[in-house]
Amino acid sequence: MKSNSPRNQPRTTSRRTLLAGALAAPWIATSAHAVDYPTKPMRLIVPYAPGGGADAVARVVAKHVGESLGQSMVVENRGGAGSIIGTELVAKAEPDGYTLLLGQSGPISINPAVYKSLPYDPARDLAPITMTNSYPYVLVVNAKLPAGSLQEFVALGKSKPGALNYGTTGVGAANHLMSELFCRKTGIKMTHVPYRGTALAVADLVAGQVDMVFSDPVSALPHLQAGTLRALAVTSPRRSSVLPQVPTMGESGYPEVEAIAWHGIFAPARTPSAIVDRLQAEIVKALSNPDVAVMLAKQAMQPVGDTSAAFAAFLKKDMATWKDVATLANVSVE
Repeated sequence: MKSNSPRNQPRTTSRRTLLAGALAAPWIATSAHAVDYPTKPMRLIVPYAPGGGADAVARVVAKHVGESLGQSMVVENRGGAGSIIGTELVAKAEPDGYTLLLGQSGPISINPAVYKSLPYDPARDLAPITMTNSYPYVLVVNAKLPAGSLQEFVALGKSKPGALNYGTTGVGAANHLMSELFCRKTGIKMTHVPYRGTALAVADLVAGQVDMVFSDPVSALPHLQAGTLRALAVTSPRRSSVLPQVPTMGESGYPEVEAIAWHGIFAPARTPSAIVDRLQAEIVKALSNPDVAVMLAKQAMQPVGDTSAAFAAFLKKDMATWKDVATLANVSVE
């Protein structure tokens, strides 16, 4: 017969204490690391070659966040394979807050929609920290094209099915899907002409080789100012501060043709929430710095600095939007 005497209780209590301690140990270790973070230099991976908007955003954010945290944040450019190489690197990195990603709509929202297979899943492998900035696509045409408004351009396209063409930065690129969304919502048919970059597509638009490009504002601005291109609409919900005279798609009668391009900071999934919260606060603080505001304005970008939860909610919607467009347009990349 088993005894229930008090002398048996300390052993049971001791075992329970040891078990509880073992279960709590990983949490305690993680919390300690989060409190001490950072204790060494961090690196911010940019999945593109040096230069360009993404690189500029990464460098100015890294400078101010590093100074605030007391540890350097080194920008590493890991371009290639449609931004897959750098993005995969962070997706598979140790979730300790020392390897971060400067993400963009291309590798995060659009690649999963158009690539038949990817070595990473943004929703599963990455933890959104904050959207740093956003900007609209601007629909630009050659100034000699007989279309002074978006409505006139749509009418021209409908009068000549398949005769007009549009340039993009490649099959499955953001402005390719943007163009396909536009064609489906307006009911016009155009021919796709892919290029190896926005600058080349815009150059051929200026030369009259293509009729339309969904460009980022900074690439189009010099030509708009020179009068060789004409901006018909921006894709953001509100007018752009750098193109205040250009109406939105919604104002022009096509509210369903709405999208923004963006940059944001990510950590590997399973990064402790305390570290994610610390980084989010520091990045938002950096975005409020006047130097950062000036740099973003030069790139025709708007600072954002939202919460991690708000960024995650936006990403869910953004991914679904581009998945639907890619499916409807039958766009895919091997």
